[in-house]
Amino acid sequence: MEKAIVVGATGGTGASVVEELVKRGIRTVAFGRSRQKLEKLKTNLGHPEHLAIAVGDAFSPNDIVLAAEGADVLFHCANVPYHEMVNKLIPLGESVMEAADRLSLKVVAIDGIYPYGRRQMSRATEDHPKQPHTRKGKVRLAYEKMLFEDRWSRAKVMIVRLPDYYGPTANEASYLGSTLEAIAAGKMAFYIGNMHVPREFVYLPDAAFMIAELASRDEAYGQNWHIPGAGLISGREIVRIARQACGSAKSVIPLGRVGLSLLGMAVPVMKEVVEMLYLTEEPLVLSGDKYERLIGPARATAFEEGITVTVRELQRRNGSLIKVSSN
Repeated sequence: MEKAIVVGATGGTGASVVEELVKRGIRTVAFGRSRQKLEKLKTNLGHPEHLAIAVGDAFSPNDIVLAAEGADVLFHCANVPYHEMVNKLIPLGESVMEAADRLSLKVVAIDGIYPYGRRQMSRATEDHPKQPHTRKGKVRLAYEKMLFEDRWSRAKVMIVRLPDYYGPTANEASYLGSTLEAIAAGKMAFYIGNMHVPREFVYLPDAAFMIAELASRDEAYGQNWHIPGAGLISGREIVRIARQACGSAKSVIPLGRVGLSLLGMAVPVMKEVVEMLYLTEEPLVLSGDKYERLIGPARATAFEEGITVTVRELQRRNGSLIKVSSN
């Protein structure tokens, strides 16, 4: 991999992938809609000479082709909001694949675990049955089939699947991102799901490292790959670590079906999360065995370290240090 383009570079996974590629000295193009966000990303990374930014629309193959000149790998990190997924996810993927096919690029598509449906393995391998029972799960499965269609005869694609994630670049697109942002800011926070049920989360810098490792192996393309987290952790433990890191004792309120439905009256994306709550009640845990057979041990930062680094980095970026509150 000599030159890469990251589509959706200012999102949670995209920004982390850009940072990892830059660390490796790979010439990288960060592609997104907002020049302001792209410039901020470049500033946060110290303005490396081998990082270029390109403003464009991921729904326009021509924009991607223009920005991807000379690249050999395209990281597809762009996504659509929950409430627009049914109508926009596949057109977005088709735009990316059309551009990649024109340029004969390798494509690394970042996705989640929705296509699997309910858990049928204690540790889900890439062979876990795909039996989605939700609208979004069915759309994600159709999206996977589209990515691997024969019509893309010149592009080579792999899918890397992540559980929910956290990290300094995570945002409201992840269940945990908005929770940690609020705690870091010393505000009341929401936690989606039962705070007593341990779930799997992956630290984004770890995920980006493993994604880059796979992207550099020709034999990894044409397949699905799992990017596992560092194990299971409950919401109560996450909140304990985050509060300790920033000194905030503000309330963290768990949101179940009723809470999400009520909040969804003002924030549409929250209402759409309701059908995915099964993942917080019966967590699906990803096996990293396949990755380890090809690459080696999965990178797994301990939650105590990852959450602490995340909260303090969020505080630094916001220019705030939270004092311990009595409430």
